[in-house]
Amino acid sequence: MKNTASFVTNVGLITSNGSWGQNVMACEWTHQLSYEPSLIAVCIRPGKATFDNIKESGVFGVNIASVDQNVIASTSGNNHGKAVDKIALLKELGVDFYEAKTINTLMIRGATLNAECKLVKLIEIGDHPIFIGEVQEFTENENDPIIYHKGKYFKLGEQIHKPSDDVIGHIAQLVKKHSK
Repeated sequence: MKNTASFVTNVGLITSNGSWGQNVMACEWTHQLSYEPSLIAVCIRPGKATFDNIKESGVFGVNIASVDQNVIASTSGNNHGKAVDKIALLKELGVDFYEAKTINTLMIRGATLNAECKLVKLIEIGDHPIFIGEVQEFTENENDPIIYHKGKYFKLGEQIHKPSDDVIGHIAQLVKKHSK
């Protein structure tokens, strides 16, 4: 089996509510798919409490973990919602949850962004099926996101600037020269 764990991702803290109660899980496979409509995909392994909750309720919260939420990410990722009440555990650790406005689940205060999603499609593929949600409510904060790479957390560093106008002009000439 080829290991493709070298991708750089965020850490989505996916909140849900259903037969397994209110829950949060860390999901490194959290992706924006579309601006209009605003769609977000989360890839979750079957058998997880969050998988069952979303399939049952048809809604989920996406909370992109900020750099000061590494404890939430680790706690949510290393415990299972079918065995541990992660909401109670995280509350005891001082995590501040709030009620979503448009869906029946909790959201996490202080995340880089919070998106309340209504499930529009479940794609059964691979070992982590894809839940696609349409954003119903969205808030963004100034907090930098956690960056996840090879099992480790990082934070944004120095900005790498795009090519200068001179370089972009040279590339445009080469594109014109090599156009089919």
